[in-house]
Amino acid sequence: MGLVAAAAVIAVMVRVAMFDHESFDYKFFVKSWYDFISTHGGFGALKHRFADYNVPYLYLIALLTYLPIPPLAGIKIISVAFDLVLAYFTYRIVALRHIGRWLPPLAALIVLFLPTVATNSGMWGQADSIYAAFGLGGVYFLLRRRPWPAGLFFGLSLAFKLQAIFLFPLLLVLVLKKWMPWRALLAVPGVVLLLDVPALLAGAPLGQLLSVYAQQASSYSALSLNAPSIYQFLPAGADAALIRPIGVAVTGLVIVGLCLGVLLSRVQLTTAKIVLMGATSAVLMPFLLPTMHERYFYLAEVLAVIAAFSLPRRLWYVPVLVQVASFCAYLPVLFPAADSGPPGGPPGEMFTGEPPPGGDAAPSGGDPASEVLADEMAKMYAPTLEFRILAALMAVAVVSVLWATFREFRRDARAGSAENTENADS
Repeated sequence: MGLVAAAAVIAVMVRVAMFDHESFDYKFFVKSWYDFISTHGGFGALKHRFADYNVPYLYLIALLTYLPIPPLAGIKIISVAFDLVLAYFTYRIVALRHIGRWLPPLAALIVLFLPTVATNSGMWGQADSIYAAFGLGGVYFLLRRRPWPAGLFFGLSLAFKLQAIFLFPLLLVLVLKKWMPWRALLAVPGVVLLLDVPALLAGAPLGQLLSVYAQQASSYSALSLNAPSIYQFLPAGADAALIRPIGVAVTGLVIVGLCLGVLLSRVQLTTAKIVLMGATSAVLMPFLLPTMHERYFYLAEVLAVIAAFSLPRRLWYVPVLVQVASFCAYLPVLFPAADSGPPGGPPGEMFTGEPPPGGDAAPSGGDPASEVLADEMAKMYAPTLEFRILAALMAVAVVSVLWATFREFRRDARAGSAENTENADS
């Protein structure tokens, strides 16, 4: 354990070495949120609409304004802390299958040292480790057959990021398979609503709090926001307004079909099968859904590692494919061109995508400013050969996880059928 602790310290030090880096997201979004909270009464500022993140993350930023910590370091410290939580639940999940061996700490350390995980918190200062850590905690408690803690953790995950829904197909299957009672699902919206209470007490309108994710979903028009997804294979001039609803519908049909396949298989669920279903959902949904960011494969990156430890002979290469595709998609954002800036404004100009408190809403469709912004984003996120290669790598990972999951269910189904035949003959 001493070596594991030393490796964890090194992982943290690697992140600290990147703390001085200021990403575009920090400069143009998170720092402006921190400044607004700091100059508008701390927690009292939460009554205003000044950010497009849900309020639990804004609570953490508000807390930082009361502490003698530089905002850049504070934002990253929060994310790094949840990196450790993410590694902890990776350890616990792998330990359910490999008891008392060196594999669980190895899996946790691999997750800690994943380039995307390390740079997401240490360099980028993003909050993906927060929702992913809670989501992975939910998976762990599902595997332990503890439905109410699982619902609590999934609720915490959803409260921080909408991308928690990438694990919801797993929840649906386990409820329908009676692995967990449906009543435990009430904990998910219950936690989300409970975490809205402090903002409500600060004076935030309820409608504003409940519409955060709906506003996020309608903020972008591009089919892919640097995500190595299926939309990279479309031509640059593809009609996004037409394709987006089709993509959502197709994704829904595929997920429903896979869920029905699991339900009709009548195969007994195991730790490996549940992990495979979680990994399948986490990699398939951002690959098929339109308007995904490059960061939205974060859960898939972690679950691909865990799945590889469940079926190493079949899936050892999948975490490599997912990591290469995701991290290469990170690079244009982590190291942008010197003359680039956020869409909608010249280099260095603040653009938050949110109106000032009390101001008018952002330009709606049909407005000249809105059309210019849409054109700029279409050019910025137009498919390129490089991103098509990354999408091809991700497609191989998707197919590999799907095929491994299918084989795992089919193997047990055949074994069950053979056993029933033997019983009938006897």
